[in-house]
Amino acid sequence: MKVRTVDQLDLSGKRALIRVDFNVPLDKAGNITDDTRIKAVLPTIRLSLEMGAKTILLSHMGRPKGKVVQGLSLSPVAKRLSSLLGKDVSFVPDCVGETVEKAVASMQPGDVLLLENVRFHPGEEKNDETFGKQLAALCDVYVNDAFATAHRGHSSNVAVTRFVGEKGAGLLMKNEIAYFEKALVSPARPLVAVFGGAKISGKIDAINNVLGKVDKILIGGAMANTFFAAQGYELGNSLYEAEMVETAEKVLANAAGHRVKFYLPVDVVVADRLESPTASKIVPAQEIPPGWTAGDVGPATSLLFKAALQDAMTIVWNGPLGAFEIGTFANGTYSIMRALAESKAITIVGGGDTDTALHKAGLFSRMSYVSTGGGAFLELLEGKRLPGIVALEEG
Repeated sequence: MKVRTVDQLDLSGKRALIRVDFNVPLDKAGNITDDTRIKAVLPTIRLSLEMGAKTILLSHMGRPKGKVVQGLSLSPVAKRLSSLLGKDVSFVPDCVGETVEKAVASMQPGDVLLLENVRFHPGEEKNDETFGKQLAALCDVYVNDAFATAHRGHSSNVAVTRFVGEKGAGLLMKNEIAYFEKALVSPARPLVAVFGGAKISGKIDAINNVLGKVDKILIGGAMANTFFAAQGYELGNSLYEAEMVETAEKVLANAAGHRVKFYLPVDVVVADRLESPTASKIVPAQEIPPGWTAGDVGPATSLLFKAALQDAMTIVWNGPLGAFEIGTFANGTYSIMRALAESKAITIVGGGDTDTALHKAGLFSRMSYVSTGGGAFLELLEGKRLPGIVALEEG
């Protein structure tokens, strides 16, 4: 990463605008149900405080589409952050304008100010330069620590950088890039990639990009069904992408050409229906009965995958191996989690559903690193440069 990081910047007495990701889930009463994303940026915020900065925090919440939506206010976050930091965090009900400017002008070194949802302004998602300039006017130094939005070219992570003298990446962003480089730039080998989730179309670029870099690829989830179709298997009522069957055939051929060991499920858990199943059984992958739906990898596949991971020194995992939120189809995902938890390898996990499953299994802390950005993580796997990181690079 060719950018400076917050620990290399001079923040003493300066107004530091830190773009964070406080897009946390709320219940109907407006209470935060998971504060993982808030905790993830605490090291950067604490470092800013230690350096004597006037710390101004900027984030989005949900998708209000440029309008004020009270249910997507960041006000509850200010309260939770105050508790986590052990100090008062002031909140301003906007992110630009006279009220915000006055609040910033009255700050002292060591103060923390949280601004309102940046997506309440239509200019944010348009990467509007005028809006970016307004945000930049609030600070002397800009720090981006919102990796989860780094694949978006918005005002708060791209346009704003054109109008600040000093800019850099936060500690979370620094970690995300460091672990990604450990995974695909200079990995300890053997390097194994595990892909799950529903659709091959959402992962095909990532699979093709890593084919020339990894030693093994393991495929699970409903995306495996499209590979089954490419091999001529009957699928019953299983979810698959008919328009991607030819692409799956090419991936299998490419894997063979790169001499990458490519593992597909050998057995699957099928049920009479995906939602609220009343009957289920385990069948070979090529023998899915008519009218039945495959929803998880089977026990033989779990053993096969575990054996494939046995000698791995680096494992990258994106996407669950089945519909884990339904109990009947949870075992495959949890078995791979346990294998990663017990592995001697560096284990790097990305993807929102995978993150959720790790929390459910109580194995989140057993991974070497869990990425905070599903979409951004996937785009890195695809070999893309992220706009939010490019904007921080020294010109």
